Amino acid sequence: MVGLGSYLHRHPRLRLAGLLSAPLLWLVVAYLGALAVLLVSAFWTVNGFTGEVVRQFSLGNFRTILTEEVYRNVALRSVGVAAAVTVICVVVAVPMAFFMAKVASARSRHWLVIAILTPLWASYLVKAYAWRILLANNGPMDTLFDGPGYGLPATVLVLAYMWLPYMILPVYAGLERLPDSLLEASADLGARAGRTFRSVVLPTLVPSVFAGSIFTFSLSLGDYITVQIVGGKTQLIGNLVYANIGAANNLPFAAAIATVPVLIMVIYLLAVRRSGALEEL
Repeated sequence: MVGLGSYLHRHPRLRLAGLLSAPLLWLVVAYLGALAVLLVSAFWTVNGFTGEVVRQFSLGNFRTILTEEVYRNVALRSVGVAAAVTVICVVVAVPMAFFMAKVASARSRHWLVIAILTPLWASYLVKAYAWRILLANNGPMDTLFDGPGYGLPATVLVLAYMWLPYMILPVYAGLERLPDSLLEASADLGARAGRTFRSVVLPTLVPSVFAGSIFTFSLSLGDYITVQIVGGKTQLIGNLVYANIGAANNLPFAAAIATVPVLIMVIYLLAVRRSGALEEL
């Protein structure tokens, strides 16, 4: 063992490869392998008579998704919901994060961070059903929505609540790294609050907002549980995937639908890569 330790000490690259081998193997097998199986199975079909999977290359599933109007509408609706959730999270997160990073005292700042993280400790289902009770008839918020199926507005509201901490934390981290001396220098030079925000705060804020949007947008795009609990008959991409896995028992078509949010997120990540958002994660 001593000889092995000395050998690894003299070869740092080999030591690094040994440390990273297990997580890289897990990434390749469990994550990339699952995506590869998903992509391959999306080109299979199901025999309409026997219900068996036909493992032959076919573009029929993707042709159906592109030509059927219902699937295009569901995809656009899902993107719209994810974008609306992200915008709401940005509007709420920016002032909260600014107060935490630049206004609150150092002692209060720690408690505020804990308060932001606390909802993440609760069960996803508990929070979703708690919102269903809030929005139900004769509930505290029954005047906002007409139950029992509350539709897209309720879905957007609940998803924004669910993923808000994932927006606050990156924005807070970005603002915390902004030196107070820059704000003071801007004020000393006669800049008003709006000019200081545009010229000093906003360049630091944009990458952090994009970093948070990666979480809020992707998590909202693929969610289906909240939609089923508070969305009523609303259909999003996640619901179609779940329906084809369960009742329809059409795994290849479900895989083809599941590639849609994957493709959307790849395009989104390529678009925000230049903003430096990936470095904020």
